[in-house]
Amino acid sequence: MLLQIDHHSGQPIYRQVAEQIRRQILAGHLGEGEQLVSVRELAGQLKVNPMTISKVYSLLEIEGLLERRRGVGLFVARIRRDQKSRTKGQMLEQVLAKAVATAVQLDIPESEVHESIERLFERYGSTMRRQEHE
Repeated sequence: MLLQIDHHSGQPIYRQVAEQIRRQILAGHLGEGEQLVSVRELAGQLKVNPMTISKVYSLLEIEGLLERRRGVGLFVARIRRDQKSRTKGQMLEQVLAKAVATAVQLDIPESEVHESIERLFERYGSTMRRQEHE
C-alpha cells in the first residue's frame, strides 16, 4: 500500500491517510478481502502516532470500507457497485467544486476550464493507457 504524507499541506495526517486508502479501495488497488497491515506497522512505516492510524481505520470501518475480523485483523469490505460508484462521484465532485470555485475567483471563462480538463484527460488518460499495456 503506497501512502504519502504531506506535512505542509495543512490537512490533518489522518485525513490524508484515510483519503489515500479510500481511493485505493475504490480504484480496486486494495481488493475485497485483502488484509491491511496492522496499526503499529503502518504507523511505523509512515512515522506517525499509532493513534492516528487507529483513527483512520476506525473511520473507514464506519464508512463500511473496512471490516474487522476479531483476532485476525482488518480487511477490505465487500462494497456494492452502486455504493462504490456513488462514493467515487462524491469524491470527484468535492475536488471539482474547489477547482470551479478557483476558476470563478480567478475570472477564468468556463470554456477555458473545459479545455484545461480535456488537456488533463489527454495527459493522464494516455499515461494510464500506457500503464495498462505494460
